[in-house]
Amino acid sequence: MRYEADVLVVGAGHAGVEAAAAAARMGARTTLLTGNLDTIARMSCNPAIGGVGKGHLVREIDALGGVMGRAIDANGIQFRMLNRSKGPAMHGPRAQADRREYAIWVKNECECTPNLTLREEQVIEVVVEPTFDSAANVEDAANTTARPQRRRVVGVRTRSGSIYSAKKVVLCTGTFLHGVLHYGDVRMPGGRSGDEPAEGISDSLRRAGIQLERFKTGTPMRINMRSVDLSRFEEHGGDNPPEPFSFLNDWIDSTQVPCWIAWTNEHVHQIIMDNLDRAPMYTGQIMSTGPRYCPSIETKVVRFREKTRHQVFLEPEGRRTQELYVNGISTSLPCDVQIAMIHAIPGMEKAELLRFGYAIEYDYAPPQQLWATLETKAVQGLYLAGQLNGTTGYEEAGALGLVAGLNAALALAGKSPLVFTRDQAYIGVMIDDLITRGVDEPYRMFTSRAEHRLRLRQDNADRRLTPLGYKLGVVETSRWTKFQQKEADIQCAKTLLQTQRHEGFSLEEISRRPEVTAEKLMEICPELKTVTSRVMDSILIDAKYAGYIDRENREVVAMEKHGKILLPHETDYRTIRHLRSEACEKLNRVHPWNFAQALRIPGITPADLMVVRIGLEHLQQEPPHEAHAPDEA
Repeated sequence: MRYEADVLVVGAGHAGVEAAAAAARMGARTTLLTGNLDTIARMSCNPAIGGVGKGHLVREIDALGGVMGRAIDANGIQFRMLNRSKGPAMHGPRAQADRREYAIWVKNECECTPNLTLREEQVIEVVVEPTFDSAANVEDAANTTARPQRRRVVGVRTRSGSIYSAKKVVLCTGTFLHGVLHYGDVRMPGGRSGDEPAEGISDSLRRAGIQLERFKTGTPMRINMRSVDLSRFEEHGGDNPPEPFSFLNDWIDSTQVPCWIAWTNEHVHQIIMDNLDRAPMYTGQIMSTGPRYCPSIETKVVRFREKTRHQVFLEPEGRRTQELYVNGISTSLPCDVQIAMIHAIPGMEKAELLRFGYAIEYDYAPPQQLWATLETKAVQGLYLAGQLNGTTGYEEAGALGLVAGLNAALALAGKSPLVFTRDQAYIGVMIDDLITRGVDEPYRMFTSRAEHRLRLRQDNADRRLTPLGYKLGVVETSRWTKFQQKEADIQCAKTLLQTQRHEGFSLEEISRRPEVTAEKLMEICPELKTVTSRVMDSILIDAKYAGYIDRENREVVAMEKHGKILLPHETDYRTIRHLRSEACEKLNRVHPWNFAQALRIPGITPADLMVVRIGLEHLQQEPPHEAHAPDEA
């Protein structure tokens, strides 16, 4: 059987869902292929969305019309704003999800999306063909000795023998490429527990010229809530009132459920130390690198031997299940050791393990092989997103999927690509980090990665990105109308602050004082009581941090000078005389868009770029010129 689509998305995790939905919203005939339709948007690890840095990404996805923010609002069971004691740039929304209901909601959203077709198929090959120099004639193209400049994707082949043809393919395969699960010394193939790995895709990518390497991640065990004594743990509730993720929602009206805090102890740690000779991470069975910021319990015990305990969160997996996620004890130790160490925690002496923790190794593509659009440099029309790009986390995956889907649809329509800058969005920070610096461990988003954190707050993601989404046609009318009303409310409130005075000062001046809260302003100016909490937050943050934001704006303007000096994409830097070998190697690997990106490549100096500029002029190539980068949003 043969099928055709404008855009094919392979894999229906968080990256695949956002990619497919974005392409479909852009009007492209989109097909989403997955090995199991019942596992769309499954939360393989922690059933939670958001956090510091990650919550910023979710807000940005939502501001561009994405799925994740609305999905967690509809299926969250506990909402918290993290880091409230710190400045607004560090605030991070997070919500515990009902794992099963979240996946069902997202599946239904995909089924109801116009232009989007779901299909349960196991993809085994990415099909590519060579492309030839535009000057070559038909006879050259037919000559098998003619050397192609680049390959292009034409579709995929499935295990059933079907061929799906498309000019644009987005791969979102997560941990499934040659996935191997580890339970102690037991190894078995799998993309995650209960699912088959994706075989064949890796080989076809290597044949197409894409390099693959291996990463590792893992997940904790799950236990039965009724088998533990919750009275011995510290209860951990959500915010009241809870704050929604999506800018479309003004409140959350569902009842929140608690989590609980427990602690490991020296007995638990001794059990782990006594069994390190059976731990795949320490026997040499697992050779891949895992995420530094989400280490296994065995790694924490070994690395921090001075600590007598480590925190553990017991998090419900849903409203209609007794299953608890044991956050903080990710492990690949043998099953009998997992039982022993859980039973050594006070309150869990009789805990029933429902699922054992495990580690998984999988193939990923080092992201320096990608353009900023997430299209591969080796294969025209092939885009990569999610953990395949060397990231970790649902939020990072969703953001990358959104960008890949949008750019696939834009390229199909012959429109300019979309590339976010580092001062425009956390999405831009993440992608620039990936394609410029590469990864030596699974990439996780933190606010510390952004130079312009005060501009890139989670509360103003809609003000930064929704107008762009509307211009692209990916933001629906209802969202745009709501956004315009919010902007009008902000301007009206700011006018009140500027024109009304109290004790000799304008309310705008008073609002800049650190101790002044929204409640205090509304007490002075009752007219502000009609303004929503989100509007008041934006006004107060803008007022209190105006000086810092102005300084960031000046830094952005200064950096734009480098950003306007473009570099020809097809340059072979080995042809530039007097350029250092290290610089040649790194510039050829990344092929930066402009001087600003080139300067962010580790090991590249301003002196190197002066040599590049002179060398390009000497070679009579198109010289670097002052212009707006064609790919910038």
